[in-house]
Amino acid sequence: KPEELLRNANIALHRAKDEGRNRFKVFNTRMLEDAIRLMDLESDLRAALRRGEFYLDYQPILALRDRRVTGFEALVRWRRPGKGIASPGEFIPVCEDTGLIVPLGLWVLTEACRTMASWQARFPETVGMSMSVNLSAKQLSQPSLVEDVERILRDTGMDPRALKLEITETVIMDNPEVSILRLKRLKALGVRLSVDDFGTGYSSLSYLQRFPIDTLKVDRAFVSDIEARENRKI
Repeated sequence: KPEELLRNANIALHRAKDEGRNRFKVFNTRMLEDAIRLMDLESDLRAALRRGEFYLDYQPILALRDRRVTGFEALVRWRRPGKGIASPGEFIPVCEDTGLIVPLGLWVLTEACRTMASWQARFPETVGMSMSVNLSAKQLSQPSLVEDVERILRDTGMDPRALKLEITETVIMDNPEVSILRLKRLKALGVRLSVDDFGTGYSSLSYLQRFPIDTLKVDRAFVSDIEARENRKI
């Protein structure tokens, strides 16, 4: 049928685009199965946002010197009805591709700020600690991002100095001039900024001096065998 041919060609086209430029893909039934699975997952994710099926785990951040807790990182999880807990790797890429990462990211930021503000009001020992929240490429590209962050801080009563927004190196280098302006506006709110996965992109320390960054999180590939390298003869 003509409509099936057009559908299959479109599926193959999207697969070719996903794998890079200047290539072609021949349609097969596996592509159709994957496309249907993706559509079902996207539908489930939209419903999950409406139903409140997402929740946050808070990973403690420790100072190596004395093992003191200095903050937390908010990690989103999805409690899928009848399917258990889904990790971010299972659904974040789909959220990125479909744009669902924008409303999900705002929910994560709101929930993390509300939790931290509550902790700091109830537990004096948490004052001075930070809450780290990841920002995706699509979130950073939103013109309303700074206003959204300012509104969430105001509505939750979160101390801006306790919020640390984490952006991967590849995200800020995708459009550095826009990133610099947006990050400077975020910095003006009082929040702290961190570059995640540093070393996996194509920037340099000298270039990053242009960004108002407080912290660099070096990718684990550079430190995973640091002890072994110390023992090698140079």
